[in-house]
Amino acid sequence: MKRKILLIVFAIYISFNAFSQTIESAKWVNVAEKIDEANVELIFNAQIAMHWHLYSQNFEEGGPVRTKFYFDESDNYKLIGTTQEENEPEEVFDETFNMKVKYFSNKAVFSQKIEVLTNKDFFVTGNIEYQTCMDDKCVYANPDFKILVKGSTIKITADNEKDNKIVIAEASDNKKEIKKIESTLSLDDKPDKKDENKEKSMLGFFFLAFALGLVGILTPCVFPMIPMTVSFFMQGQGTKVNSIIKALIFGLSIVVLYTSVGLIVSLTSAGADFTTDLSSSWILNLIFFILFIVFAASFFGMFEIVLPTGLANKADKQVDKGGFLASFFMAFTLVVVSFSCTGPIIGTLLVKAASGDVLQPVIGMFGFSLAFALPFTILAIFPSLLKKLPKSGGWMNSVKVVLGFIILAFSLKFILNIDTAYHLNILSRDIYLSIWIVLFVLLGMYLLGKIKFANDSDMPFIKVPRLLIAIASFSFVVYLIPGIFGADLNAISALIPPKTMQNFDLTSVNNLGSSNTYANETKNICEKPKYSDFLHFPYGLKGYFDYEQGIACAKKLNKPVLVEFKGHQCSNCKKMENDVWSDPQVIRLLNEEYVIIALYVDDRTKLPESDWITSEYDGKVKKTIGKKNADFQISRFNINSQPYYVILSPDEELISEPMGFDLDVKNFIDFLDKGTK
Repeated sequence: MKRKILLIVFAIYISFNAFSQTIESAKWVNVAEKIDEANVELIFNAQIAMHWHLYSQNFEEGGPVRTKFYFDESDNYKLIGTTQEENEPEEVFDETFNMKVKYFSNKAVFSQKIEVLTNKDFFVTGNIEYQTCMDDKCVYANPDFKILVKGSTIKITADNEKDNKIVIAEASDNKKEIKKIESTLSLDDKPDKKDENKEKSMLGFFFLAFALGLVGILTPCVFPMIPMTVSFFMQGQGTKVNSIIKALIFGLSIVVLYTSVGLIVSLTSAGADFTTDLSSSWILNLIFFILFIVFAASFFGMFEIVLPTGLANKADKQVDKGGFLASFFMAFTLVVVSFSCTGPIIGTLLVKAASGDVLQPVIGMFGFSLAFALPFTILAIFPSLLKKLPKSGGWMNSVKVVLGFIILAFSLKFILNIDTAYHLNILSRDIYLSIWIVLFVLLGMYLLGKIKFANDSDMPFIKVPRLLIAIASFSFVVYLIPGIFGADLNAISALIPPKTMQNFDLTSVNNLGSSNTYANETKNICEKPKYSDFLHFPYGLKGYFDYEQGIACAKKLNKPVLVEFKGHQCSNCKKMENDVWSDPQVIRLLNEEYVIIALYVDDRTKLPESDWITSEYDGKVKKTIGKKNADFQISRFNINSQPYYVILSPDEELISEPMGFDLDVKNFIDFLDKGTK
C-alpha cells in the first residue's frame, strides 16, 4: 500500500513537471450507444498524442498507474459487468519498474455496459484515473466525465485533462456520425499538417541561422583568421589522414561550442512563463537595445571592442602543445576572438529563438556554427582552395558597416517590445518605418561611396556586387514608403509594429468589399470593453480584452466566442492578422457571427487587486493582464503557444478543435464556419 501511494505521489510530481512544458498527452471522447430499449453501452475513446502511451487496466500492481474508471452511484442506472478494453494493448518489459506492463499507443477504447432504470434523460458521471508517458516524461490525470443518456439522441462529451467543462454535441444514433464527430475532437485531427507546419518553421529557422553563420565568416574578426587557421593544419605533422582528423575535430569543436550556448538557453527557458518574460521585460529589452547600439557604433569605427585576452592566450598555449586536443583549443580561440563581430548575430538568433520553441536555440546555434565551421574545415582538408579566396582588404570593413546599419534597424525591435508591453506610445508604426527608411537610404548612399567611415579605404570605383546591394537597399526603401501611409507590408509584418499602432492611415475605408476592408458595423459589442483605451483590434473589428466580460456579452447575444491568445511581441500573431484576418470574408464572419476576445499573454498592465488570481497551475498570484491570461491559457487549454484560437459556445463549451498558426485563409474560414454551424 505504501509503495502504491509513493508511486501515485511520484506520478503527480512528474505530471506537474510535464504540465510546466504545456504537454497535452490525451483527450477523451465519450459516447453513449444504445444497445436496446433497456441497455446502453458507454464508449470511452482516448485519443493519445503522438509518441505517448496510456497504460492499460490489466497488469500486475507495483508498476505505473493503471487506467481506472469510477462511476458515481445513481438510481437511474446500474453497471453491467466491468469496464472492458476494446482494442489490444502492447505488452512490454518496463526496466524502471522491473516488470511487464501493458499500454496503448495512438488510441485506446474502453466500454462499460449499463442497464437504464428510468424513462427520463440522465447523466452518467464519474472520473477516469490514468497515466500517460513519453520517454522520460509522465503525466498523471484524473478528469471527470459526464455523458448524457437520452432516448434516440446521443450526446458526446469531450473532457479536457485539466478542465471539467462539458462539451456536448448533438448526433444521431449512428456509428458513422459518431466517428465523424469524434474525429473533429481528437488530438490526431490533422496531425500531419501540424507537424508539417512545425517542421517547416524549424527548417526555416535553421536555414536563417545557417545564412547568418556564413555572414559571420565575412566579418573582419573572422575572415583574416582563415589563412592562419589553415596554416596550422598544413604544418606537416603526421600523415594526411592525421591532418584530416584534426580538421574534423576542429570543425566539430566549433559546432559543439556554439550549440552548447543554445543548449544552455534551452535549459534555462523551459519554464512556461520564461519566453513571455524575456520578450516583454523592460530590463532585458533595454539591455539588448544598448548592446546593439554599442556594437553598431563599434562596427562604424567609433571604437574597437576588445575582449579579455587572458582566455584567448590560455587557449593559444594549449594549441602550441599540438596533438588532437590542440584542434579543440584552436576552435575555442577562434570562437572567443570572433565574438566581437559575431556577438550581435548570435544575440539576434538567441532572442528570436527564446521567444519560440525551446528547441530553437539549439537548432539556431547548430545552424550558425555549421555554416561558420564548414569553410574552415573544408579549407583545412583541401588547403589548395585557399588560393581562390579573395584577399583581406577594405571590402571587409564595408561588410562590418553594412552589419552596423542592419543592427541599428533591428535594435528598434527591443524598444518596440517595451513600448507595446507597457503602452508608452513612444514608437508608432509610421515613426518606426520612417527610421528604417532613413537607415536604409544611408546604407544605400554608403554603398555608392557617398558616405565614408573612419576605417574605410579609398574607393576609386564601385564594383558590381556593391552596386547590386545598393539597389536592393533603395528598393527596400521604396517598398517601405507606402507603409508610412498605412499599407500592410505583409512581407515584413512580423518585424514591424502592427497596424493598430499606425497614427496616419490612408487605407482605412468603410467598404466591406475592399481588400483592405475595415468592419463598419458593430454587431458583437454589448458594452465598452475593458482596456480598449490602449488595446485595439485590427481592421476596425470590435471585441473584448477581458474573458469574463466577453463571455457575458456572448451569453446576452447568444453568439459563439472566438478566443484569441496573442502577444504584443508575437511575430506569428502579426502575420496571422496581416495575411489572414485581412481577408474580407474573415472580417465579415468575425464582425457578424462572433464575439471576439483577444487575450494578451505578455501585457504588463497591472490589474486592480480585486482582479488578481491565484494560479491553480503554479500557485502564484497573477497581478497583470498578461500573467492572468497566460495562466488561463495554460490551466484551461494546457498550452502556452501563440497565436492560439479557440471557439467556445456562450456556455464556455469547446465547439471545435482549437487552431494555431496557419496562413491558409481557407483553413481559417473553415475553422470559423465550424463554430457558426
